[in-house]
Amino acid sequence: MQDSMNSNELSKILRGRIIYLVGIMGSGKSQTGPYLAKSLGYSFVDQDNLIEKVTKLSIAEIFQEEGESSFRHIETQVLKEIGTRHSLVVATGGGVVTCFENWGILHQGIVIWINPIRDRIIQRLKSDENKRPLLEKRDLSTSLEQLMNDRYRFYSESDLNIIVDNETPQEVAQLIVHELRLKLNDSKD
Repeated sequence: MQDSMNSNELSKILRGRIIYLVGIMGSGKSQTGPYLAKSLGYSFVDQDNLIEKVTKLSIAEIFQEEGESSFRHIETQVLKEIGTRHSLVVATGGGVVTCFENWGILHQGIVIWINPIRDRIIQRLKSDENKRPLLEKRDLSTSLEQLMNDRYRFYSESDLNIIVDNETPQEVAQLIVHELRLKLNDSKD
């Protein structure tokens, strides 16, 4: 009872601001998002699923047929549309942070970096059935390491950095709620 009361209070403090989950592919944004949304009384949106619905193509097909720059353009357009809403938890694509224009949208909400330990990401990606266009050309570990190094400075611009080890998506959502509460209480002082 107390947890749900605290989540309701947190929802009131958030006043409908969108929560954007960012992080490298395989970090658990899409799995954590629904639990976080439920705890806040928000709706959940997976940006990559929305892109696939709008374009009627898989992410891999967009990369293959139109290239990464075309995908990034579509990603920005979808993010702009999402940004016109409220009371959402959004699982973004791993590379959304690399486009400067996207940060203008992201910072209108609260940006939370789900940051799992490297071995956890590799384990998830190895068992993932989704095609990951940016990981297909080289060894998974080498490709992932390069992407993480390239994107670290972008992810570090997030409002919260949630380091994840072996927590379940539900536990990560609870950790986010706890950290949001602390951050928003600090900002009131």
